[in-house]
Amino acid sequence: MWIRFTADHDFSPAARGGRVTIAYRAGQVVNVTRECGAAAILAGRAVKCTARRKDRQDGTEGRRGAD
Repeated sequence: MWIRFTADHDFSPAARGGRVTIAYRAGQVVNVTRECGAAAILAGRAVKCTARRKDRQDGTEGRRGAD
């Protein structure tokens, strides 16, 4: 799930039992797990977005205009 963080957010995966924490900074656009994305969105610290242009897999990266 691609999200853009609107505020700093610390995420600890439940599967790791609190032994790991990942810190995300406001303004980052990243692909995260559904668990992380849902937690950040529910906390009001992130919004869903699309993949960054250079990361898209549709074969159109880097193209401009008609061929």
